[in-house]
Amino acid sequence: MADASRALDIVLASLDDSKAENIISINIQKKSSLGDYMVVASGRSNRHVSAAADHLIKALKDAGLGMPKVEGLNSADWVLIDAGDIIVHVFRPEVREFYNIEKMWQTPDLDEETVH
Repeated sequence: MADASRALDIVLASLDDSKAENIISINIQKKSSLGDYMVVASGRSNRHVSAAADHLIKALKDAGLGMPKVEGLNSADWVLIDAGDIIVHVFRPEVREFYNIEKMWQTPDLDEETVH
């Protein structure tokens, strides 16, 4: 958990440094085995999304957290960076609004008793 918390701090600092917008961190530990945290952020343009993603990849590598898996960097509409415990999505604003993935992950957990 300490590693995930440290990685989250690095991710958030890097995105902030890159002037990413509307940065949201979601704790998904009890919702998914994909990771501990999901971070969603926006860039103002394809170029900004690409630059923020590149900056983050370098920050993770420089911090000794290895080379994350990256998808979508060529088009830079939506870049997914899988850093193990942290899953990062960097979107152009209109693409983020269309998919609205943070809404899906921020929903409260259902009680098992109410699921049929």
